Amino acid sequence: MNAPASPADALRGSLATLLDGLPPRQAAQAVDRLIATYRGATPTDTPILRDRADVAAYAAYRMPATFEAVRAALKAFAAAVPRWSPASHIDVGGGTGAATWAVTATWPGERGVTVLDWAEPALAIGRDIAAANPALRNARWRRARIGSALTLDPADLVTVSYVLNELTAPDRAALLDTVTDAARAVVIVEPGTPDGYTRVIEARDHLVAAGFQVAAPCPHSAACPIAPGTDWCHFAARVSRSSLHRQIKGGSLAYEDEKFSYVAATRLPVSPAPARVVRKPQIRKGQVLLDLCETEPSLRRTTVTKRHGALYRTARDADWGDAWPPAEDQEP
Repeated sequence: MNAPASPADALRGSLATLLDGLPPRQAAQAVDRLIATYRGATPTDTPILRDRADVAAYAAYRMPATFEAVRAALKAFAAAVPRWSPASHIDVGGGTGAATWAVTATWPGERGVTVLDWAEPALAIGRDIAAANPALRNARWRRARIGSALTLDPADLVTVSYVLNELTAPDRAALLDTVTDAARAVVIVEPGTPDGYTRVIEARDHLVAAGFQVAAPCPHSAACPIAPGTDWCHFAARVSRSSLHRQIKGGSLAYEDEKFSYVAATRLPVSPAPARVVRKPQIRKGQVLLDLCETEPSLRRTTVTKRHGALYRTARDADWGDAWPPAEDQEP
């Protein structure tokens, strides 16, 4: 008997059926227009995804990247809150539900799931795609305006991915108030740009002020040690590019890297990483250079050489965004 498909494989398979009957050129044009809209200023009362063709094209292009970015953030969160699994999940502004797939990939099994979005075509396609994932068979897909008028039922986990950039500052603040009142754990993901990082820091400050502890990526809940305007904290998730994806956007590589910024915080007890690798490790002859955000809080570059033995071999395998040192290499 064949093993059931992983959530990532099931998602790719379900997305492959979306563009049947939609000419590739039309799909590519829809994606170009939607990307331009997302990068601009969007009124909070205007859904970006207007019809099924919009949603199908954009979902086929963006869902795999959103899934991988959110899954990376959830993996870091889960490592800081071991032996915990959410019994309920609300995905705010979830559109076609990429974050719900990432949650099922992180914590297998069924749970109460609600996806909220104001674009009915996105919810409809999200519901169709979710039929390929048994853990989402009872998910609720509800139309709701994301902003000051939003209300949420209590939930173990609330995700807000690639949403804050669509909101005005007052609506962002109102949404964060609503989320912190409802959730035990919150994961927020934004594009890995200076503006995306600024929105994540704003959300992080809001969560900490509401009594949440930061679980990831930061190894502390103090102020970010990056001086405003000098740099930004972001990470990268590797995304496999299907033939469908290449058909829409062109290109020959079998993968791309999705840059993202995030914060994961909770009211639960946390065990954050001792440090986090915040830049791509530099591997040189006999040494590895790691840029770390540490508990103090501080930013520091450390050099691991062959003299460090097993730790050097571990450093050569370290990736951008990893905890450092890995749990098995920490002092008892």
